Amino acid sequence: MSPRVRSVSVVLAATMAVTSACAFGPPDPDVGGAPPNLPTLSAPAGSAAPGGDDEQEVAIAELAKGLDVPWGMAFLPDGGALVTERDTHRILQVGPQSDADGLKVTELQRLTEPVSAGDGGLLGVAVSPKYAQDKTVYVYYTTATDNRVAKLKIGGRPAPVLTGLPRSDTDNGGQIAFGPDGYLYVGTADATEAGTLAQNPKSTGGKILRMTTAGKPAPGNPVKTSLVWSSGHRNVLGLAWDSSKRMYATDAGQATTGELNLITKGKNYGWPAADGDSPDATFTNPLASWPVKDSSCAGVAVLERTIATACLLGRRMWLVSTTGNGTLIGQPRELLKGEYGRLRGLAAGPDGSLWVATSNQEPGGEPKAGDDRILRLVFSDGGAGRS
Repeated sequence: MSPRVRSVSVVLAATMAVTSACAFGPPDPDVGGAPPNLPTLSAPAGSAAPGGDDEQEVAIAELAKGLDVPWGMAFLPDGGALVTERDTHRILQVGPQSDADGLKVTELQRLTEPVSAGDGGLLGVAVSPKYAQDKTVYVYYTTATDNRVAKLKIGGRPAPVLTGLPRSDTDNGGQIAFGPDGYLYVGTADATEAGTLAQNPKSTGGKILRMTTAGKPAPGNPVKTSLVWSSGHRNVLGLAWDSSKRMYATDAGQATTGELNLITKGKNYGWPAADGDSPDATFTNPLASWPVKDSSCAGVAVLERTIATACLLGRRMWLVSTTGNGTLIGQPRELLKGEYGRLRGLAAGPDGSLWVATSNQEPGGEPKAGDDRILRLVFSDGGAGRS
């Protein structure tokens, strides 16, 4: 295996200390499964940057290429990942085996149920927490009339567990993930031009939903009979949790602002009345926000106390650092700005690395040879390769 490997520097908040003797390398075995057969990455740690911040080295390896709008990513117990393609409706397995081009990419299944239109198609994927026993995965996809969540065993037909989610040609939400509590969370879109669903408690549009694997409201939801966990969202494209079980989500599609939100049970995040911060105390302001042209972020992932977002219009990653109690510290930092085009999928690997997928094979993208691709990022001060 000989993927292209390079290193860059990024200046992060001082809470992310650099160990000067650290060298990148393959990760140790993880409790989540054996790590994939990845290349040895070698790069010097960064030195202290002017102004008291720390400069951090990031090694980048290309794991897979030649994909077509990869959307969802979820890791299997063996360290490989399931990846969905929005428009081809394929479910791929990336790794843990490798070949001459990087990690081996295997087509596991091509679904016939999804219908692609604009941003709709085969979207999020989540692996059952009991996958070793039930071999079940969950997918979010668009049909001609709705968006829905279904479960399936690879090779079998999807069985819908939640239907009737609002759809449109531009915004369909689509992110799904199992939380630390074992319940399935679903990010949806308002899917209307006027934003009429996000504030409607009877609608699933513009919400984050929390449910059992049977599609029923999970115990402890704000309203016992409702799937709704939080409301007032425009288009939820990313979900992630930190080690303290704090939940983060990206929200895209607003007129002026792209958001990273700290999600709290029952809170209202303001759309359509609020676009970014709002003086209205009934709404919860974003943890961080950026102009749309610099953001429109999709995937979100957490490594220790750093929250990363992958941005489409912004064509970069934003990294923000938090304290132990979740308070934002320092200023957001940019990574990969303009280097790989539109970035969409983002996931924290079981080895402590970040996997990020490009989204250039779609309208608005400028595909280059090899697009779309999946990259692996290893940070010099923690996670994969820490020494």
